[in-house]
Amino acid sequence: MIRRAFSLAVLVWAIGFLWFVVALPRPADGAKTDAVIVPTGGPGRIARGIAVLDRGLAKRMLVSGVDPEVRPQEFAAEFGVSPRMMACCITLGYAAVDTRSNAAETAKWVAQNEVRSLRLVTTDWHMRRAAGELDRMLPDHVTVVRDAVPSKADFKTLFLEYHKLIASRAAGLADL
Repeated sequence: MIRRAFSLAVLVWAIGFLWFVVALPRPADGAKTDAVIVPTGGPGRIARGIAVLDRGLAKRMLVSGVDPEVRPQEFAAEFGVSPRMMACCITLGYAAVDTRSNAAETAKWVAQNEVRSLRLVTTDWHMRRAAGELDRMLPDHVTVVRDAVPSKADFKTLFLEYHKLIASRAAGLADL
């Protein structure tokens, strides 16, 4: 009986991992939102967020989890952002150190800025966990559009992220 239970658990895990890898989230369409949220950590995320602003699909952007040593002028120079755009539209969040604290920093910023819809821009393999953490932190009236940045993640990255997703979901169930 223990052997069957173990076999079933391994089968469920393997099917889940296969689903995770094969069905990675995709980029979003041109839906407009009040704001765009970009957690730091993966290539292409910030550039995609800035492109969303440039296309007029959002009016403001929070970059969550910025290293405390990064100054706004350095950020602007690194990503080719004008001083006007930095002043009006981009907030650098320095409080977050991981996905859960990205969600907490985002929820606080959303409340302070009266945001009712946001576009979450993160890497495809990170999207499910980041969106899940946001769903737990944001009020129900805030709409989240998932905008995944395509990647070419290696097996190790996908393997680790799948297990982080499982742990995150388990933690979410424990909070109920």
